[in-house]
Amino acid sequence: MERAEEAQPAAERRAPSTAPSARVSIWESVRACGVWGKELDKAELRRQVVMPRYLRRAVAAAVKAKDEAAGVAVAAAAAEDRAGEDADGPAVAPVVVFVNSRSGGRHGPELKVRLHELITEEQVFDLSVVKPSDFVHHGLSCLERLADQGDNRAKAVREKMRIVVAGGDGTVGWVLGCLSDLYKMKREPVPPTGIIPLGTGNDLARSFGWGGSFPFGWRSAVKRYLSKASRSPICRLDSWQTVIQMPEGEIEELPYALKKVEPVDRLEISQENGTELSEKASFYKGVFYNYLSIGMDAQVAYGFHHLRDEKPYLAQGPVANKLIYAGYSCTQGWFCTPCTASPQLRGLKNILRLSIKKANCSEWEQVKMPSSVRSLVVLNLYNYGSGRHPWGDLRPEYLEKKGFVEAHSDDGLLEIFGLKEGWHASFVMAELIKAKHIAQAAAIKFEMRGGEWNRAYVQMDGEPWKQPLLQEHSTIVEINKVPYHSLMINGE
Repeated sequence: MERAEEAQPAAERRAPSTAPSARVSIWESVRACGVWGKELDKAELRRQVVMPRYLRRAVAAAVKAKDEAAGVAVAAAAAEDRAGEDADGPAVAPVVVFVNSRSGGRHGPELKVRLHELITEEQVFDLSVVKPSDFVHHGLSCLERLADQGDNRAKAVREKMRIVVAGGDGTVGWVLGCLSDLYKMKREPVPPTGIIPLGTGNDLARSFGWGGSFPFGWRSAVKRYLSKASRSPICRLDSWQTVIQMPEGEIEELPYALKKVEPVDRLEISQENGTELSEKASFYKGVFYNYLSIGMDAQVAYGFHHLRDEKPYLAQGPVANKLIYAGYSCTQGWFCTPCTASPQLRGLKNILRLSIKKANCSEWEQVKMPSSVRSLVVLNLYNYGSGRHPWGDLRPEYLEKKGFVEAHSDDGLLEIFGLKEGWHASFVMAELIKAKHIAQAAAIKFEMRGGEWNRAYVQMDGEPWKQPLLQEHSTIVEINKVPYHSLMINGE
């Protein structure tokens, strides 16, 4: 199989190596504490990442009011601040931080206070209060408008801006999706993104060198995260748009990863995917960066998310979260119930038909679904399930035999693999065996029909939902590459 895009210099397009196992995460946590190496001075850190005072206040005002004009007015009223800061050079790279206080061990509130101490309150946004789209549409617009008025410092801040997301994979994907709107509005450059890993799996953080867990000595480690975010090189990441076409009905409890398509947007989706959309159908679309999965693993994730929301005191950290996941895996029948015991626990072959487009090919090709597969995973990164590598490091002769190429996060291809019963999944996650390799594709289409099932469980980048199914009509899920890359900061 040929690559989906022409080769480019490795320094510009390859993410950092992700071969080390998840078992090094404890070492990563200790190393991030700052015990080894020179301690970073707070004043030097502020010179690297803090905006001029009048600009950060203007951006905060624009975001709060959801109006760029409010920020421009604040900047205009701060003439004295501008005069007092004339001697200050621009930061190496101004950093704005988004904090999800609900991620992982719920370190968010303490981390937010620490960030206020290290940088400024105006450059730290709590995602329970501020949506990243508000920052993109109003905060960055404020800087752009000031730059158009001749403010060179606003222009420099806008051009050098970098983002840090303190959260899990779902949170990072949410922010990346909002930043991608800048491409559509032709408002480049798009700020690159770094990560402070607060989630349970943290596979995006692992893949780009930010570690697999929140470090033990986090108060000193935060300074290093911010400094790396301002100075480290940039990598590229493929983004994948998912469009769901339902013959009727609605998705309840819509996750952040998805949004309903309004009638005015249907023509755009039809043109992008080359398909005709029914007027009666309901449509949803979203973007993922790490994985999309259908089946038992998504059902377990769905149960975990509901338990965390109903009983937050149980989800107090990554270890507790993983124990809850393990418990749900047992209670949902993945381990203890034979596939033939209930229609709801049979293989996905009974409800799902898989078609793919290979690289540089315009025709759909149907792929046979193994009857034993109960969870189907579409993977963009090397890491999955807290740093495990289910696709594996495949030998060149095996790649050639299967028609695969070596997987990278920016090669325009997705890897599709299956997990069988829970025991098979456990051995895969323990890296004793590899997952069931199914295909490698540049575009994917699932056709799902209920039969005896009335729903399936789906998740994108850790955000699960129930997908209603009908017996008479198919629900179609189509995945295509977004025509631009997301930009990530290499934390290694």
